[in-house]
Amino acid sequence: MEIKVLGTGCPKCKGLEKTVINLLAELDIAADVSKVEDIMKIMEYGVMRTPALVINGKVVLSGYVPSTNEIKKIIIQNQ
Repeated sequence: MEIKVLGTGCPKCKGLEKTVINLLAELDIAADVSKVEDIMKIMEYGVMRTPALVINGKVVLSGYVPSTNEIKKIIIQNQ
């Protein structure tokens, strides 16, 4: 599983990245997590509002920080 957190480095983006990493550990799911901060690379995904979450090349959320439970459901559904 490949997960990318898209964001320019704001606190919300960093928080989303930390939550994703913690949930992966809690769920015992192996994944490569990376942070994309380059605005041009973010735009390549068609994302206009950050933070955004990309799982296996697919944008699964954009423009807001969801609850921990919502992130957990998204990760499980996209395994």
